[in-house]
Amino acid sequence: MSFNYSEMNNLDYNLALKYDQRSYCEYYISLIKTKHILIVIFFNNKDYNSRIIKLDLFFISFAISYTLNALFFSDGIKHKIYEDKGIFKLLYQIPQILYSFIISAVSNAFLKLLALSESSIIKYKKDQKISSLNQRKSNLKRKLSIKFAIYFILGFIVLLFCWFYLTMFCAVYMNTQIYLIKDTLISFGLSLFYPFFIYLAPGIFRIPSLSDKKKQRSFLYSLSKILQFI
Repeated sequence: MSFNYSEMNNLDYNLALKYDQRSYCEYYISLIKTKHILIVIFFNNKDYNSRIIKLDLFFISFAISYTLNALFFSDGIKHKIYEDKGIFKLLYQIPQILYSFIISAVSNAFLKLLALSESSIIKYKKDQKISSLNQRKSNLKRKLSIKFAIYFILGFIVLLFCWFYLTMFCAVYMNTQIYLIKDTLISFGLSLFYPFFIYLAPGIFRIPSLSDKKKQRSFLYSLSKILQFI
C-alpha cells in the first residue's frame, strides 16, 4: 500500500507536505521513470501497468512515427533530393520531422489512455471502503478488460494500416527508403530525447512549494503538477 512514483507525484498538496520529502533530483528521476517510454519499460517495476502492453505500445509508437514520416514525404522533398543528387540535407526535412513528431505524440497519448492501467488501479486503491471491495474489484477487472480489448483491436488496425502503407510506399519509391529511415530515426529519437529536458521544469516549482510547511504555496505546487503532464 506504499506510494509508487506516480502516486507520490500526484498527491494532493496537504498530503505532499506530509509525505513527500524528496530532493529535486529524486523528483526529476521519478518523472523520467514514469514518463520516458523506454525507461518505463525496462527500469520501472513499481508501476501498475503491464510490461508486455508497455512494450507493445513502444513498437506501435515507432510504427506510427515511421508511417507518418512516409505520409509527409511529399513530392517536393523527393524532387529536392533528386536536385541534390541524393545528398541527405536535414534543413528542408525539419518541417516533416516536426509534423510527424507532434502527431505521433498526440496519437500515442490517446493510445496510452487505453493501454495503461495505472490510473484506474490508483483510483481503486484510494477508495478504502471494505464493504464494497468485491464489487469495486469486479468493476475494475471489467473496465480494464474492455480497455485492453479496445486497445488491441485498435492497435491491430493501426499496425495493419502502417504495414500496408509502408509496403506500398517502399515498393513505389525504392530509392527514398534510406531517407525515410533517417527521418524516422530523427523524429522518433526526438520523442525519446526531449523528456530529459522538459521534465527539468516541474521540480523548479514543486520543491520550493514543499520546502517550508509554514508557508502555503499551493499555487506553485499546482503549476508543477500541470507541467509534469506535458
